[in-house]
Amino acid sequence: MSLSAAARRLTLASWRLSRRSSSTVRKTYSSTSPSLTRLPDLSRDRCQRREITSSSVVQPLRSENKVTVNFINRDGEKITVKASPGESLLDVVVDQDLDFDGFGACEGTLACSTCHVIFEEEIYKQLGPISDEEMDMLDLAYGLTDTSRLGCQICLTKSLDGVTVRLPESVADIRQSDGSA
Repeated sequence: MSLSAAARRLTLASWRLSRRSSSTVRKTYSSTSPSLTRLPDLSRDRCQRREITSSSVVQPLRSENKVTVNFINRDGEKITVKASPGESLLDVVVDQDLDFDGFGACEGTLACSTCHVIFEEEIYKQLGPISDEEMDMLDLAYGLTDTSRLGCQICLTKSLDGVTVRLPESVADIRQSDGSA
């Protein structure tokens, strides 16, 4: 394993731990004090909050409640994974430890376009509306298409079961530049 791959895995592992911690804190404080519900909005929490408000009872997710997601990586290889409804596509890539170079550099804070993904047109039409902030970040993405979205903004639902998501051929990741302007 190269040093850069080891550093990326370490970064992703610490990111997962911090996201789980902030989710626990948010749930604890929001149930005890409504004025403390404005903690940093990470994509996973945004997706889960939508789900929780639609149901008064939250049940543990079982394997039959999983959604199949097919990723087509930059080499054209198809990678199929199972994920829970309510997770963002960025969460799926991180949680499944998929090796997509540069994917999710800003950790879902809408500050980059490295989680740029491309959908089939019929699936794209089923997705929720695109925000101005997401559109601004997509303007910076390489290989932009009419069906491009940011993976951190797409929350999985049962209706997306079997979805195929294509990664663009390249990614705009400032961390991979050589420093010349």
